[in-house]
Amino acid sequence: MMKANGRLGEIMKDEYNLADLKGGVRGKYHGRYVAGTNLVLLQPDVAEAFPDAESVNEALRSLLKVASRVSKSDRNRQDG
Repeated sequence: MMKANGRLGEIMKDEYNLADLKGGVRGKYHGRYVAGTNLVLLQPDVAEAFPDAESVNEALRSLLKVASRVSKSDRNRQDG
């Protein structure tokens, strides 16, 4: 059993009797979780470049601005 901060072994049992774990409902909050979560797993090389959520968001916002400008200039060329 893995111990976190050396205390998990004091709290967790090696085995649990499922009969003792009555009343739980599997997936009870799954709908809320899915509705409020938008997780993306970054590949290790990308995660190394973006250490936190704010840096990822900033990069994506910059990319959206560039893509918007390119898209507008493409439309202007087609119209002209």
